[in-house]
Amino acid sequence: MREIVHNVYRQFPFYYFTEEKAQETWMEMDGETLAEIEKRNGAYLEEVAENERNLREENAKKSKEANLEKNSSVSEESKKINNTDKIENKDNSEMSEVIENSENHLNSETQPANTLPQSNIVLPHPILDLSRDKLSDYDYLMNNFYIVDENTDASAAKINAAEFLAEDFSLSHGPLEPQILIYHSHSQETFSDSREGEEEDTIVGVGNYLTSLLSEKYGYQVIHIKEAFDMMGGELDRNKAYDYACDYVEKVLEENPSVEVVIDLHRDGIDEDRRLVTKINGKDTAQILFYNGLSYTNAQGKVSYLPNPYIQDNLAFSFQLEYQAALYYPDFYRGIYLAGLRYNLHLRKRALLLEAGAQTNTVQEVKNAMEPFADILNRVLKGCGTG
Repeated sequence: MREIVHNVYRQFPFYYFTEEKAQETWMEMDGETLAEIEKRNGAYLEEVAENERNLREENAKKSKEANLEKNSSVSEESKKINNTDKIENKDNSEMSEVIENSENHLNSETQPANTLPQSNIVLPHPILDLSRDKLSDYDYLMNNFYIVDENTDASAAKINAAEFLAEDFSLSHGPLEPQILIYHSHSQETFSDSREGEEEDTIVGVGNYLTSLLSEKYGYQVIHIKEAFDMMGGELDRNKAYDYACDYVEKVLEENPSVEVVIDLHRDGIDEDRRLVTKINGKDTAQILFYNGLSYTNAQGKVSYLPNPYIQDNLAFSFQLEYQAALYYPDFYRGIYLAGLRYNLHLRKRALLLEAGAQTNTVQEVKNAMEPFADILNRVLKGCGTG
């Protein structure tokens, strides 16, 4: 993926970015417009916040009941003789352990490189304020969820959290038919320790691992396209890679109309002195960036030769994924980048361009990132996009 100009990187309160410069996207909105946005968003997002609180309380209650049941075999007489305090202390200790483990996603062991991770019970623990009042505030939404390229304008799209979260992205086709398609417009992207000529050390190898996770752990039927769209004619050429990829993927989709999710998997290109890494499940994990095209540039307005009937669906899909990341993996994601062109997101309403790590990450860090990404994708595709 091409280098993103340095002045679009900003400090987010929940990203722990190390960027030295900040850019603000100023949006002019009058009080009446903001009031209308808050009115529409309010009721729905209040329900979302309430559901989150209820879920946390219910999980804590179940853990407490499980501990009490475990100790029920102790005789009533023993409970009366000096053991009451011990049992209560044991319950409190185990509950503290449950809470501590949930904050670390309940698994601190590093998985072998070629082994699929075991299922984890992950409880929501957002750092970002996801309350009704905050998410209905347009400026708050833009400053904390989005990065706007200098060549486009966010007002070209309708950015509305309540409407995004209300959309149902559950799949209508079961695993007897292909459901998800993964491809790579820039198949030659590599990482800091990639071995030359080794597919597993490229973004295609990352796609192999994501395919394994989605099919073997979550039960989806996945098509993984490995064609080198950026190597036409034997020379590296990324200028027309999106066109070549579009022609090829369209034919595959015509042959497999059951496919509802299309993911173009990339890695980012950043300054060599930066590393996009965090800790998840005890493992060094590359951070991710969602990428949306608005088919709108400041220079020419609406880009009519790049029509996309799914722009709002694309935006809702990436927002629900980021919302899930904000709930369960709050320092995993970098934001949603809004750019001016289309990037083949018109192929499906559940189309996504994902930037996983960058050239300064190791291969394993980026493969590790596919585990939390597969988790949040599964949550959205199961209709849990609102938490």
